[in-house]
Amino acid sequence: MNLTNRVQLIGNLTSDPIYRVFESGNIMLRFTLCTIDVYKVDDKFVKDTQYHTVVARGKTAEIAAKNLHVNDEIVIDGRLTRRSYTDKNGIQQFISEVVAGGIICKNHADSSTGSRGLRRSA
Repeated sequence: MNLTNRVQLIGNLTSDPIYRVFESGNIMLRFTLCTIDVYKVDDKFVKDTQYHTVVARGKTAEIAAKNLHVNDEIVIDGRLTRRSYTDKNGIQQFISEVVAGGIICKNHADSSTGSRGLRRSA
């Protein structure tokens, strides 16, 4: 694993993931993860909410698509990427995403197992 570009996030899905199969046969899953940090400023607690775009591909996407649902609490282990495209007005836009290498989903429905792990892509 590349340790120079690694991110781990714990948060909740804001909606059900979007699953896509391309003509090439490649599979992609995209979803938004909400994380919340709480810290103290001048004796008051401040809540900082962040939204992260997460992308999974291959086997990870297949398995996650069957198991992830809105409001699930998950742990993402992955890497940050940045890409660009030119929009319809000819302006270059930049996107930052987390590419998931591994996902763990806390299973709220089955308290006997605690959590379910989703495989990493090969």
